[in-house]
Amino acid sequence: MDTDRFLQTFFSEADELLTSMEASLLHMDEGYQNSEIINELFRAVHTIKGSAGMFGLVEIVGFTHVVENVLDMARDGKLIIANELLSILLSCRDHIASLVNNAKKNITGDADCLAKSERLISSLGPWVLEGNNSSDINSTSSLQNTAVAEVSGQNHSLKSVSQSDLAQDLWLISVHFGADLLRNGMDPLSILRFLNTFGEITRINTYTDSFPSAEDFDPETLYLKFDIYFCSNTSLEEIEQAFVFVREESLIKIIPPRSDTAALSDLIKSLPKSNQRLGEILVSTHAISVEDLEFAIDTQKQQAKEQAPVALLGDILVNADATAPEVINAALSRQQSAVPESRTSLPEQRYIRVEAERLDKLINLIGELVTNRQRVDLLASQIGNSQLNEAVTSIGNFTEQIRDAALTLRMVAIGDTFLRFKRVVRDTAKELGKEIELEIQGAETELDRAMVEKLNDPLMHIVRNAIDHGIESIGVRRARNKSDAGTITLKASHGAGNIVIEISDDGGGLDLERIRKKAINNGLLDEDSQISQQDLCQLIFHPGLSTAEKITNLSGRGVGMDVVKRNIESLRGTIEIETELGVGTSMRIFLPLTLAIIDGFHVAAGNIDFIIPRNTILECIDLNTFSRSQEQNCVDLRGEQVPFIRLQELFQLEKQQNTREKLVVVQFGEKRAGIVVDYLYGETQTVVKPMGPIFHALKGIGGSSLLGAGTVALILDVPQLIQFAILKEYERNTSSIAGMQE
Repeated sequence: MDTDRFLQTFFSEADELLTSMEASLLHMDEGYQNSEIINELFRAVHTIKGSAGMFGLVEIVGFTHVVENVLDMARDGKLIIANELLSILLSCRDHIASLVNNAKKNITGDADCLAKSERLISSLGPWVLEGNNSSDINSTSSLQNTAVAEVSGQNHSLKSVSQSDLAQDLWLISVHFGADLLRNGMDPLSILRFLNTFGEITRINTYTDSFPSAEDFDPETLYLKFDIYFCSNTSLEEIEQAFVFVREESLIKIIPPRSDTAALSDLIKSLPKSNQRLGEILVSTHAISVEDLEFAIDTQKQQAKEQAPVALLGDILVNADATAPEVINAALSRQQSAVPESRTSLPEQRYIRVEAERLDKLINLIGELVTNRQRVDLLASQIGNSQLNEAVTSIGNFTEQIRDAALTLRMVAIGDTFLRFKRVVRDTAKELGKEIELEIQGAETELDRAMVEKLNDPLMHIVRNAIDHGIESIGVRRARNKSDAGTITLKASHGAGNIVIEISDDGGGLDLERIRKKAINNGLLDEDSQISQQDLCQLIFHPGLSTAEKITNLSGRGVGMDVVKRNIESLRGTIEIETELGVGTSMRIFLPLTLAIIDGFHVAAGNIDFIIPRNTILECIDLNTFSRSQEQNCVDLRGEQVPFIRLQELFQLEKQQNTREKLVVVQFGEKRAGIVVDYLYGETQTVVKPMGPIFHALKGIGGSSLLGAGTVALILDVPQLIQFAILKEYERNTSSIAGMQE
């Protein structure tokens, strides 16, 4: 472990804070302005600045210092964040993200970046002047220079400290750094330097009682303990921020100034329960000094010696102005509520941060466990020992629970992905002169993290097309008796064992006749071709086909929608379109729940093993029990015509003799079809392995898996097979109708 690990933690937290900052600003843009949102904004910027200061990232500190000042003035009610300032703060948020990205790449002194910092700081100038209401501020960039100087160590205090300040605002910070702190790459002096940026360290007491003998001394181990006397009018939260990267491995106690009675009382109340006596509690929290306690005890002894009534310890301390009655009451309350130490418990920690690569490695290992469990099942069934079979079954149940728990760790809510589009919709709509509102539904719906990452680009293309082509201009909407503001809805839900993501708008809808003409002009369709409305809509995903009347910065070149379909198919998903001219368009993306390990159904056709995802299967039936036409691959399933395909014919496999064909009815989204196979072997857990590049053109196959017997099974891509079966049946019906007309 070294400094790089702490830096990575800072970068990760900075990304989360920037996301939170953007969400708060967009929430304010929607008209929700209150002190809670402003405080959240301030905390985000303040935390980024403080953490960056610990690592000497002066460009981040300098810029965020100015933004922090503006937000602090808004927090104090000295200025109002209206539309103009809101837009500038959004740009500042983007610039902080750029500065953080530069820090990730170890880029410093970027001229363009520094110039942009100056421009944004200059644009904040009017609000800084308004909030300070002072003619002493000549340039807002001086705020940045001050912050940079502070972090660089050129200026060690924000103000001169008088003796009265020392008495009133003196904090005591008791620090016992972790023994491995130096070994982990952290420099304790950097924390002291950072403290000096918002106060003054007046004294440090160093304790060496934990030093070992010369023979046992390790130069990489930190043995020192410190009492730091720190003069500042800052808050407890800001001081705690200085120790954020060493908090877990160190013992840190922050004692507020004695004048802050409420804070000192709160500190005592927050102490873990113990059997300490009153004096011990007060001294350990530095509410009183050891000398104060000795004075109070000597006073009691003297009163007892004189046979006078012995006063209570707390009363003596209060009468001597050593502490306040509120502090004594807090300590007494803590003393009365003390319980044996064996009954104490640590506070519950609800979240931990885990690297994504570790989760992926865990999933891979569990995948190997699943495969080997299948092999053990096979061997146990061959041996035929009942006790062994019982033990293997028990292990199998635990394996399934471990698998499900591990996959749950990879599941993330899609809400964070949806929220990113609020900024896209806001900025793009303003650029195009439109009014557009974004509605989000089903933000709590969870799906595989790998899917979320691959969905960003397809969703971005679809949303931008909805903004550019879908939602009409204000004038057109008024002519159609619509509200000035258009609506784009992002919705996620679970359906039929799949994830359904819907992107809809109340715009002009797709002009199917225009699409048809464009497809004919591009040679994609013949003049007399008869295709369904869904297939006509699917043509918009063809490379180079665009019905836009003009090319814009966003779209219109026919590039992007083909990538959308390709990316969704790579996730073993499908996309459907529902549109009505003048009313709007809905695009529904259907995806499997996970990409890693699935529950499958083992079948075979032509001596080849296949796996069908179990959540797509409706039922299995004997095909020979159904009467059907030789011209049509379709069965009447309780009044519904269901098309089917034979895997033998589709993949040109060797035909099996003397076998009764089985029909596996599958569903994906709202579409159903049948898959004809030769053998049904039953349910199995399957680890999905991607196919090599040479097989990418092979349709109907979504991956491969290793069975317990050591043979390879191909995982069927059910959405593609359903689409293929429906298309073939549609072509047969169209050809039949055309033949009858002739």
